Amino acid sequence: MVNPTQPSFDPARPRPPIRRLRWWIAGLLFASTIINYIDRQTLSVLAPILLVEYHWTNTDFATILIAFRIAYTLMQGGGGRLIDRLGARRGLSLTVTFYSCVASLTAFAQGLASFRFFRFLLGAGEGPNWPGATKVASEWFPDKERAWAVAMFDSGSSIGGAIAPFLAWYAYKMIGSWRPVFLVTGSLGFLWILAWRWLYRPPEQHPRLAPEELEYIRRGRTPEVQVAPRAGITWRKLLRYRQTWGIICGRFLLDPYWFLIADWFALYLRSRGFRLEQSILGFWVPFLGADLGNFFGAGLSSYWIKRGWSVGRSRRTVLLIFGPSMLVLIPAAFTSHYLTLVLLFGYATFAYAACSTMFLSLPSDVFHPDAVASVSGLGGTGAGIGTLISTYLIGRISDRFSFQPIVIAGSIIPCLATAIFVLMVRARKTPDPEGIVLTF
Repeated sequence: MVNPTQPSFDPARPRPPIRRLRWWIAGLLFASTIINYIDRQTLSVLAPILLVEYHWTNTDFATILIAFRIAYTLMQGGGGRLIDRLGARRGLSLTVTFYSCVASLTAFAQGLASFRFFRFLLGAGEGPNWPGATKVASEWFPDKERAWAVAMFDSGSSIGGAIAPFLAWYAYKMIGSWRPVFLVTGSLGFLWILAWRWLYRPPEQHPRLAPEELEYIRRGRTPEVQVAPRAGITWRKLLRYRQTWGIICGRFLLDPYWFLIADWFALYLRSRGFRLEQSILGFWVPFLGADLGNFFGAGLSSYWIKRGWSVGRSRRTVLLIFGPSMLVLIPAAFTSHYLTLVLLFGYATFAYAACSTMFLSLPSDVFHPDAVASVSGLGGTGAGIGTLISTYLIGRISDRFSFQPIVIAGSIIPCLATAIFVLMVRARKTPDPEGIVLTF
């Protein structure tokens, strides 16, 4: 018998708003990036084992990484454009589903050719992650908080990179074979999809977003964001802007440093004579540095914006501080002291991450939200091309000579990326008549 005083459940009754919903959305982006990096770092963690089992050289291993990079590069631009068309909810659901399936199927790889094949497919699936996340940050966060949101999801790469050695190595030691490790790490994305489909909607369509939070988001945006561009946004139109080329060229030079750490650091430590257990322990230090650098760069930039600085000035100042400071990595090429070497890489990666947060924030700072994923994808394509070139060179140079010239180059080139940003990514002297480039 039903108690008449007991309130009955009404499925049509609107559910209460979720407080600070934008940060829950940012948390989902953070989780997706962690999973993205665990999937891709599993191979790098297992690389010392695979090189022995299959008798690969560093050049052989580089070809597997290049297969990933080719697809990743193509899908940064193509995936960004796809997400601008489909929207972040559908677009990220499709891409995470695809790359989680591929990551799991890597367990069935049989040799060099099949590893290249699976890594190519993984790169195709993972490419849209950053353009999609940047688009979500532009939709859900006001100007003064956007760098924090970018730092939050970008830090997932360092957290994922730090977790991967322990998760993959523990699974390998427990199971005794490397194949099931890919099944374990590849399954994580399917859990994320359930949470994403349940929670995510654009702000204006979200039934659980409080009206006052929606107003806070709208009020904190650049005024031009409220007006749609006059005409459709195409790649051809975007490539007319020097700001687009500044983002592309800057990331072309800056991002290869990250993949030197993500793809090669364990092998680099082994090449210096350190045991595998030491290499895995030291492997996480640069990722910890990157995580701290993401938030430090975002916090410093946001602090200056709150004090009245323009968005562009605050971003440029962070880059001018931390880009040149990566030169501290040069001594790492000449030391054999384990702790000193790892700490130098840790600081250089801290500085890199502070710069990277600024670069990843730029598309949403500079361009209308309808163009953000496309510009972010073009920047990712530039980064991918730079990383393709550097990956090939790292494999060849480390086999023929050593990692020493690679480390020296990795400390100098980010300074050039900083100079390109400062010179090219500046506000227009007059408002953009197309409404695509904002006042920043």
